[in-house]
Amino acid sequence: MSEKRLELKVGLFVLLGLTVLATLMLNFAKGLSFFKPTYELRMKTGTVGGLKRQAAVLMSGVEVGKVIDAELSQDMKTVTIRLKIYQKYKIYSDAGFAIDALGFLGDQFVAIRPRKNEGHILRDGEEVTAQEPFDLQEVARASLTFINRIDQTAQKLNEAISRVSNIVLNEQTLTNLAISMSNFRKVSERAIQTVDGIDNLFQTNSLSISSSVSNLMQFSEQLNSLADELSETIATNRTEISVAVKNLSSATATTKNLLADLDAGKGVAGALLRDDQLKLEMSSFLTNLNAVSMNLGILSSNINNKGLWSVLWKPKTRNSPRTNQPPAQLHPGKAH
Repeated sequence: MSEKRLELKVGLFVLLGLTVLATLMLNFAKGLSFFKPTYELRMKTGTVGGLKRQAAVLMSGVEVGKVIDAELSQDMKTVTIRLKIYQKYKIYSDAGFAIDALGFLGDQFVAIRPRKNEGHILRDGEEVTAQEPFDLQEVARASLTFINRIDQTAQKLNEAISRVSNIVLNEQTLTNLAISMSNFRKVSERAIQTVDGIDNLFQTNSLSISSSVSNLMQFSEQLNSLADELSETIATNRTEISVAVKNLSSATATTKNLLADLDAGKGVAGALLRDDQLKLEMSSFLTNLNAVSMNLGILSSNINNKGLWSVLWKPKTRNSPRTNQPPAQLHPGKAH
């Protein structure tokens, strides 16, 4: 009888130990406690990512439930994830749902982010929408494509640098560049010498240059004054100048008409220019007139030198017996 009691006690102890061990395993394996009341939420998303069953549901970093299952929708485009939320935690409808990961490569979980708590409290069986999880593989593919493009760009850049090196940095180009730099250095030295010469010229002739500039300024001022006076004269005598210009125009027209009449032989002057005999007589008249003018000049000179009486009267002289010379006469061209 004692052995049966002992076996019974040992069996009860083993059963109790197994129960405790199962409970501990469920707790340490992120299982649900059978003693905590829960309600279910259905979360829709585009992909599950790396989310697994029994993953934690965290709200503000505190575990509020577990992921119990995930099933594909009928349209085969979305996934519905079933969440078991502890009854003591109230979630408002304006809260945000997302699938996050612990660290960069850690386990994924469902994150609930409370907002203003203005909506209604979610009840058992309601559906919510979650943001799609961060897809590391998709990012890796995009990064690989980006890296390939960078590699292609680097290859093209290397080819361009090679072309530039072959064309620009070859021996002939470098030689020409060295010659150009040498010529540029010589030109710079000559330019410096020229500038020094000009500086010395200005320094040695500063007084002359200053005097020349001063004279130029005075001349400019005089020109300005002359221009002002000329402008003032024209402004004050505008009427007289206009009349003079008109008279000059009239005189020019009259002269043109007179020359035309002379050329046509009109009038005495025109007849004189046309008649050869009259030209000769006029020429002879002008010659005699010139001779008379000369005689009058000589007579005037004698009157000035000797007086009027000595010119008009002279005593008569007898002819010498030894000569047959005629009596003295007055100066040629003089009046008797």
